[in-house]
Amino acid sequence: MSIKKHASAQWTGGLKDGKGNISTESGVLDAQPYGFNTRFEDGKGTNPEELIGAAHAGCFSMATSAELGKEGITPDSIETKAVVVLDQVEGGFEISKVELTTRIVAKGANKETVEKAAHGAKEGCPVSKVLNANISLDLTVEV
Repeated sequence: MSIKKHASAQWTGGLKDGKGNISTESGVLDAQPYGFNTRFEDGKGTNPEELIGAAHAGCFSMATSAELGKEGITPDSIETKAVVVLDQVEGGFEISKVELTTRIVAKGANKETVEKAAHGAKEGCPVSKVLNANISLDLTVEV
């Protein structure tokens, strides 16, 4: 089974003076602006790195829930923040690191089981697998 989702981007102009927009199949993003100022400065709009962060936080949280489900645990909540680090390297830029900070509430569960599930999800979620970056996990568990 294959699932296909799509998004699109449009760009006009040069790197620093150009601008573009990003749209998604679902319509959640519909011609949302992005540009040099939204990526490297504090301009209003989105940028690829924050979109990757949102995707990673969402994917990881769902994967953690799936891993917990294999152990018969239904979490009360999973809250994840992803910080995507873009570094300048020889030849351009690269996403070198993603820092996941997660708080899991799973009342009545075994703390070690919850921690193991979260670490498994960090390695196994599809977005983690696609990123060529160091992924860290700062985990808080409340049982």
